[in-house]
Amino acid sequence: MSGRERGALAIVLHTHMPYVEGFGTWPFGEEWLWEAIACSYLPLLELLDRGAPLSLSLTPVLCDQLEAPGLQERFPSFVEDVRRSTHAEDAAGMRAAGHAELAAELDRSWLDYAHALAALQARGGDLLGALAPYAQWTSAATHAVLPLLASDAGVRLQVRAGIESHRRRFGGGWRGGFWLPECGFAPWLEPTLAEAGVAACCVELTASLGLGSPAHLRALLGEAGVVLVPIDRATMALVWSETGYPAARGYRDYHHHTVHHHNPWSNSGAPYDHDAALALTREHAADFVARTLLRLRRARESLPARELPDGGLVVCALDTELLGHWWYEGVAWLAAVLDESSRQGLELIRLDDALERDATVSAATIAQAGGARPTVHAPGGEGWEPSSWGLNGDLSTWSGPAVADIAFGARAAELDVLHASGPVGDAAIRELLALQASDWAFMCSRAIAAPYARQRFEQHRDGLRRALGKGPTHRPESLRNLAVDARRSLMMRP
Repeated sequence: MSGRERGALAIVLHTHMPYVEGFGTWPFGEEWLWEAIACSYLPLLELLDRGAPLSLSLTPVLCDQLEAPGLQERFPSFVEDVRRSTHAEDAAGMRAAGHAELAAELDRSWLDYAHALAALQARGGDLLGALAPYAQWTSAATHAVLPLLASDAGVRLQVRAGIESHRRRFGGGWRGGFWLPECGFAPWLEPTLAEAGVAACCVELTASLGLGSPAHLRALLGEAGVVLVPIDRATMALVWSETGYPAARGYRDYHHHTVHHHNPWSNSGAPYDHDAALALTREHAADFVARTLLRLRRARESLPARELPDGGLVVCALDTELLGHWWYEGVAWLAAVLDESSRQGLELIRLDDALERDATVSAATIAQAGGARPTVHAPGGEGWEPSSWGLNGDLSTWSGPAVADIAFGARAAELDVLHASGPVGDAAIRELLALQASDWAFMCSRAIAAPYARQRFEQHRDGLRRALGKGPTHRPESLRNLAVDARRSLMMRP
């Protein structure tokens, strides 16, 4: 059996940060951006520079912040003025309390930040420029959950502004890959996506097809011609779940921290042993690759060859920030997956390349062959319910009772812009885009810095009122670098 007939794995890294630049500092605010740069983006960049065939999605709102004036001065200040001193203070406190091993670990982990700063400076301070050769997929302008928007015009604004910003930054090499924020999809979105030039999206179909179904390993062709690529929750759960690899006892504990939010303990409660944790990443990488190969083999055994013409495609989609920041050893695990894939004979492929090579399968064909109900907008108007990669596979994380006020508030704000009696300037559009970000509702639903999230949402809603002339003079510098590609011409009124 050839390597191609054995199937392949595409690892899609969704790289995103809400607009925190200029909005607050420790422990909530732009420090999140600096941490992601140091712990996730720069370590990942070293791996990409080695030729790792990974699929990288960069959200426009993250790129907005990486282009922000002063970043080349503010990140070094964070490392030298904040992280150096906080590590030193916490280490001194541990030594004074008789915890020499914990102090030694704090001394060691400080070097991560020193290494990151040196790596950025070696690139001339231009992180976005360094990421540019690997930026294959884009997303909506500010990561709005598109099925929850109030109008087609609102969807067009998010989609087109995101695509235009990608083209401006990264040139004409975009092949149409578009990350749906939170994998939020509904059938009525597809024509708007297609009109904007979108060729492919990732979708979450676990609720429709069932966890572990081999049908997740083949792409679908929507009615408007957009390729809909199922992500494989069974594979992703090896990493991203309560019992996934990061929960192992030997890895660094993200949740228990020192006064300054450093993490010198392992999940077992013992002092963290970095060398032992790196050895564990190699074990888990070998397990991940072996399980992926088994997943592909079982899919080939259960489906006719004509429905998996290239042996199947496992799409493992992860938040980039999970690797390195949330899961401290995540980038090391990813590097080990690359080595193990070569050793065990698993083809690792960029998603764009896989989609160019492999055939897609229409919804009608899948329904007839497998007996499953249609999973894309099929003739006659039948199709799936709006789906996402959130809790229960639906939109409730961003629209349930706990955050209904945010969901309806964002829709009302969008309609205010659409029906404004006077001119709608760039300031109003930027405030609208800012409050539409999925992050505020997610943080409230998951109780992650919820007061900060609500404050940000209300801040942007108030800013929009003022920008529309319903309050004191608006001061647009608060969103000085957000969505600079959004223009009034994108907002097409009904």
